[in-house]
Amino acid sequence: MNTSRLQIEQLNNKLNIYKSVENSILPTIGWIKTIRTSIGMSLEQLGNKLGITKQSLQQLEKRETEGAVTINTLEEVARAMDMKLVYGFIPIDGSVDKLIERKARALATEIVMRTSNTMKLENQQVSSEKIQQAIDERTKQIMETLPKILWD
Repeated sequence: MNTSRLQIEQLNNKLNIYKSVENSILPTIGWIKTIRTSIGMSLEQLGNKLGITKQSLQQLEKRETEGAVTINTLEEVARAMDMKLVYGFIPIDGSVDKLIERKARALATEIVMRTSNTMKLENQQVSSEKIQQAIDERTKQIMETLPKILWD
């Protein structure tokens, strides 16, 4: 097994942890306010722990709902509430392998179709079965080599 394949497997294993939260719904008022109010902590109490005013904390809660808060700030708030911030990425394809396969197939299709069109112009048209076979073979080759062009 090559190093790249091993790294992808390890990454898939790490990202699988987040699958259980993939469909969780973010609170409309943000996590900070949701947790703070649920545990009965006032703006003033959390503000004091963070060394900021109630008004600053209200602005922070608002910025969180707008997606305008940094990870460092969220980590600080989590610590102030005796919690830990956890974040991660989830491939939209379900796994890194499927992501790579989708990108490889798209690239392979582009390459094969470019060649096929050139051959058509030269009156050397190839059957659709041969084109599909060429796409499948090129996809496999791209997935094995992972060329940098895959991510362009």
